[in-house]
Amino acid sequence: MEVDWIKCENNNWCNFSTVNLNHEHFNDLKGVYIIWSGETVVRLGSGSIKDRIADHRNNSEIIAYSNLKVTWAKINGNQMQGVEKYLSDILTPKIGERFPDRIPINVNFPWS
Repeated sequence: MEVDWIKCENNNWCNFSTVNLNHEHFNDLKGVYIIWSGETVVRLGSGSIKDRIADHRNNSEIIAYSNLKVTWAKINGNQMQGVEKYLSDILTPKIGERFPDRIPINVNFPWS
């Protein structure tokens, strides 16, 4: 499945700590997200993008990494956990308690 990974101004990856979560873009936005630092995928997940990113900004394990970037893609609710499963299997994030026990749904990667 082809998804559109979001970038911020000037076609740059969004800064995890400063992306404006109050922007109307985030209203009712659900999907999957990836947080990374350099070549290290720190965390990924699914759900309400605004709420999940806001929660992760308070996670000391995540913010211990420098120069964090974030991207997200809008995904239908019935596909979110399958996409999250696929991404977690391939990208092996450093932080994450559990990932959905679902059939993986292949998607393109942000960096491809």
